[in-house]
Amino acid sequence: MGEHGGTPEQGEPDLCDFCGAVVDDDTELYALVPDSSVIHAHDPKFDGKRLVSACTEEHRHRLAEQYRRRPFVDAEQWAGKVLRAVEKNRGRRIDDAVLVELTGLTVDQIHAGVAWHSERARAFRDRRDRDDGPSY
Repeated sequence: MGEHGGTPEQGEPDLCDFCGAVVDDDTELYALVPDSSVIHAHDPKFDGKRLVSACTEEHRHRLAEQYRRRPFVDAEQWAGKVLRAVEKNRGRRIDDAVLVELTGLTVDQIHAGVAWHSERARAFRDRRDRDDGPSY
């Protein structure tokens, strides 16, 4: 038996995304919520949509409210679409015209997504360098 009562053949049990309680197939509730950080591996129609699991109707409602209040950042979504296209087409020369074709975005959206991603990477490096400090 696993830590939460599941067997290895069953895999890990599902947990409520709100409270972490173990839920089973008979009681699990779902909601599809907006989330600009979600990029589907293969199908762009699922981009920006996160499937959350809940153990009660109240927790499903509270999860949906949390995600409704979270800003949906278009540039974050565009960055993810660009990264997916680049990853899927490694070794291929990719310019703006090809990215427009692969992502369905405009050139301005592509540039905004790349700028958003670059700024986040720069901020991460700055925090890391500041937190690590000098190594003597």
